[in-house]
Amino acid sequence: MIPFLDLYKINARFEEEYTYKFKNFIDSGYYILGNEVKTFETNFSQYCGTNHCIGVANGLDALTLIFRAYIELGKLQPNDEIIVPANTYIASILAVINAGLKPVFVEPDEATFNISPSEIKKHISSKVKGILVVHLYGQLADMVAINAIAKTHNLLIIEDAAQAHGATLSSEEKKAGNLSDAAGFSFYPSKNLGALGDAGAVTTNDSQLADKVKLLRNYGSSKKYVNDTLGINSRLDELQATFLNVKLKYLDKDNSRRREIAKHYLKNITNKKIQLPVYDNSENHVFHVFVVSVKDRSDFTSYLENNGVGYLIHYPIAPHKQKALLSFKTLYLPVTESIHNTVVSIPISPVMTNDEVETVINALNHY
Repeated sequence: MIPFLDLYKINARFEEEYTYKFKNFIDSGYYILGNEVKTFETNFSQYCGTNHCIGVANGLDALTLIFRAYIELGKLQPNDEIIVPANTYIASILAVINAGLKPVFVEPDEATFNISPSEIKKHISSKVKGILVVHLYGQLADMVAINAIAKTHNLLIIEDAAQAHGATLSSEEKKAGNLSDAAGFSFYPSKNLGALGDAGAVTTNDSQLADKVKLLRNYGSSKKYVNDTLGINSRLDELQATFLNVKLKYLDKDNSRRREIAKHYLKNITNKKIQLPVYDNSENHVFHVFVVSVKDRSDFTSYLENNGVGYLIHYPIAPHKQKALLSFKTLYLPVTESIHNTVVSIPISPVMTNDEVETVINALNHY
């Protein structure tokens, strides 16, 4: 059986470094917002090319804190509307709602599955104050077009970069996390840069926003036992920062291996029943997942199971069809619903062997 993702194998590569760093962590006697968090914040901001990185507890908190900080800074008001892609993971939507804002669902581009600039234009109104862009599956959205729209209409741009660590817009030589006003990252274990537990970060070039997020993540406190605002406890764990500092050094190499596998899939999977993702061979895609589309998903996934190929579905239910978001269930979003009904993610990771890649290709070609 070829697993969809072998997290043990991914992390076993770093066991010796983890062990060394863990002993240093224990010996330091400093376990909350210590040197490892500070080091990671410096390292990741430099990697993304931003002035600031603020480590937080997870990706959802990263996005929520950005919105809350903008409200406290007066750049957003409660109940302002934020344009969001309709075919995202529900966390993107929850961040908007949990911050007291209102999501406006927009259909994706049918080729890339990323939010469509032309659809964004159709939904802009006087109530819309920002756009939450999700770099879905690891591929950058059309940030040149989206930033131009935002500039014309004076809108904030926030990136949900949870799946796009290291994705690069070659025309501007900028990475995900540095293509907007602020970005939220998740370091959930399955991400291209994954911790060994929950972890997240905010990146930005806005010093005021960075200071406000830093305040909000730590009980609204800038000084111990002095609370300036109503914050939460959402600090990047010192131990997870330790692991992330180890793995960040290998991120570009791992992303290159993912692209190598993806190119091999794209060249050699020739089954006309399977729709392959759109990719321009640039570094704008880091292939967090490799997503194909099929008409009869249940038949296809049964075939994969019977032939020893792991898979996952990203995602089986569109956000507006979730029980948690019943107030949006009447929205007419046919492109989004079609995507959620047909997509299947096949194995891709930096630790896959060439033989495993060939096995996946052969299985899909014989479907």
